[in-house]
Amino acid sequence: QVQLVESGGGLVQPGDSLSLACVASVAAGRTFGDYSISWFRQAPGKEREFVVGIDFSGGYLHDSNSPAARFTISRDNAKNTVFLQLNSLKPEDTARYYCAASGLLLPPLRPNDYQYWGQGTQVTVSS
Repeated sequence: QVQLVESGGGLVQPGDSLSLACVASVAAGRTFGDYSISWFRQAPGKEREFVVGIDFSGGYLHDSNSPAARFTISRDNAKNTVFLQLNSLKPEDTARYYCAASGLLLPPLRPNDYQYWGQGTQVTVSS
C-alpha cells in the first residue's frame, strides 16, 4: 500500500518555473525504491496524459510526445520523495498534475498500469 501526496502547484506566468513534490508513505514490508513513480497531468475535458516517469535507480523515461523536454524528474529514496521541475511553463501546461506509483520495474506509460495515485496539485499558467 502506498499513499502519495503532491505539493508545489500554483498560479504562474508564462516562462516561469515551478517545483512539484510527491511524498510517499509506504506500508511496512516494502520500500519506496520498490516502485517506479511517474507524473501525469490532466486538463479539463482532456484525458490524463503521461508526462515523465522514473525508476528505482533514478533512470527516467518520457514519451516522445510529452512535454518532458522542459521538465526534470528526480527522486530521493531516503526521503520517499519524487520531484518534478517544470521550466519555461506555457499556458498549455495548465492542468492538474498527479504522481502515481507502479510496482513495475520501469515506469509504464498507461494510467491503468499504476496502482496508486495522489490527489494531484493544480498548475495554472496565465498572464
